[in-house]
Amino acid sequence: MEDGPVNLREFQELAKRNLPKMYYDYISGGAEDQFTLRENVEAFQRIMLRPRILVDVSKIDMSTTLLGYNMSSPILVAPTGSQQLAHPQGELATARAAAACNTIMVLSFASNYSLEDVASTCNAVRFYQLYVFKRRDVSATLLQRAERNGYKAIVVTVDTPRLGRREADEKNKMIIPRNSNLEGLMSVDADLTGGSKLEAYASETLDPSLSWKDIEWLKSITKLPIILKGIITAEDARKAVDAGVSGIVVSNHGGRQLDYTPPTISVLEEVVKAVSGAVPVLLDGGVRRGTDVFKALALGAKAVMIGRPVVYGLAANGEHGVRSVIKMLQNELELTMALAGCPTLRDITRNHVMINHERPRSLL
Repeated sequence: MEDGPVNLREFQELAKRNLPKMYYDYISGGAEDQFTLRENVEAFQRIMLRPRILVDVSKIDMSTTLLGYNMSSPILVAPTGSQQLAHPQGELATARAAAACNTIMVLSFASNYSLEDVASTCNAVRFYQLYVFKRRDVSATLLQRAERNGYKAIVVTVDTPRLGRREADEKNKMIIPRNSNLEGLMSVDADLTGGSKLEAYASETLDPSLSWKDIEWLKSITKLPIILKGIITAEDARKAVDAGVSGIVVSNHGGRQLDYTPPTISVLEEVVKAVSGAVPVLLDGGVRRGTDVFKALALGAKAVMIGRPVVYGLAANGEHGVRSVIKMLQNELELTMALAGCPTLRDITRNHVMINHERPRSLL
């Protein structure tokens, strides 16, 4: 890789080489047997493409919108916490890279730099990820700060009533990274004897009583659109629409919460059908190629979010590494669209993919 990485897997290799084992394990690892972690990636490989030929693809347009905001491609930066573990500039570097690529970054609540610092680093559209804590006043304060600092939507993570069991973090006795956003709002004095210090911290802050009534509460205290992240069933998707949310992210938390949940790409179509176009559906988990982005779009996703690859790029080469990761996926998507006969995102349809050796669908 003397000339630089040529795919996202090589960025991961560079990150593993550059980072202390504890940090790499924290970023790359999943829950328990890590079945879902692996399946998120491998499930994409079981979907075949059905290209159309003799289509004018001299001009490819990947641009799209989300909640009315323009993006150069349907690829967003997912919320990933503690990015200073990967690079001293952490979220500041990622924010600048996302802005340079004309895409939307979702800032993690667990960012090492404060949401104010990230907002001031460059002019761009950003969303803010929120957890509903045991102390509702802390969540309300974070939401209000996000509003004041120009964040355009709130992405509420809903799959974490408790922290998933991440065995590598337990073995490594993973430390609690600094969370600037909670400074002055919350102090945690957890019993840190044995296991993961992160797990002890989470048990003191995350609220296992979180329910649909809390989504109603959030809607009552903000005018910002609310997107729910962590939905993988049609039943919950319909409930989300009924609750009046503005979007859904099909996500299993990157395989870091409940192991043996299905890979997100395998349940995407179920969720898309359940919402019937009422709200945009995004997907995260396992996206490593432009062909993966194409497959998600063909199955009904409005856009995808990438998390670990961004952090791998950050660990490999800071802001430039993040830019390279995003641009690499964009370039791969553009090539896939051209080779598949799809000059615009609107041209990508369900007929362009085949799952589990489906018989080819009628093209009429």
